[in-house]
Amino acid sequence: MHHPQAESPDNSEPDKRALRRGFLSVRAGFTEDDVRTSSRLLARRALEVPEVAGATTVAGYVSVGGEPGTGALLDALLERGVRVLLPVLLPDNDLDWAIHRGPESLAPVRHPGRITLQEPCGERLGPDAVLTADAVLLPGLAVDTRGMRLGRGGGSYDRVLARLAAAGADPALVVLLYDTEVVDRLPEEPHDRPVHAAVTPSGVHRF
Repeated sequence: MHHPQAESPDNSEPDKRALRRGFLSVRAGFTEDDVRTSSRLLARRALEVPEVAGATTVAGYVSVGGEPGTGALLDALLERGVRVLLPVLLPDNDLDWAIHRGPESLAPVRHPGRITLQEPCGERLGPDAVLTADAVLLPGLAVDTRGMRLGRGGGSYDRVLARLAAAGADPALVVLLYDTEVVDRLPEEPHDRPVHAAVTPSGVHRF
């Protein structure tokens, strides 16, 4: 089942806003059990991606609300001895990074006027720490068959992707989604960069 999508990239930001509302409204209907089940399945599927399974360092994130759950995958990566970096949201929407030490090393941080996130308590490594990652896990609301990702609109991961490109870094870019969020075509803008793979509870989609 495909979600309706805009075909034209022209004037794409209004199109993207409407699409975000649609995808977020579907996620709002998911229960905690739905998210927990997706977390277990996503962990299994993500480790089927060779670039994730073989990574020494993975830049991840802590899912919130109805997002596809990342907890089981983060735990599995730690159990494998992988160095896991988690983001710390900065006032300008850029991301700093710190090493993940397990669920007990996370603390809720309320960002005024925005959102409360679970963030790592450890030493801040700086925004360039993401350049050391072999794989980067990206949040998103949808991806199309070209690998173009629809983000939440805050721009944090656009900055991460631009930083990687400017440094010539080429980690595997993997977005974690629900099955219905892989669609035929999304609007795009010149700065948008495609991801290499999408992981959903039912499988891996490579682009």
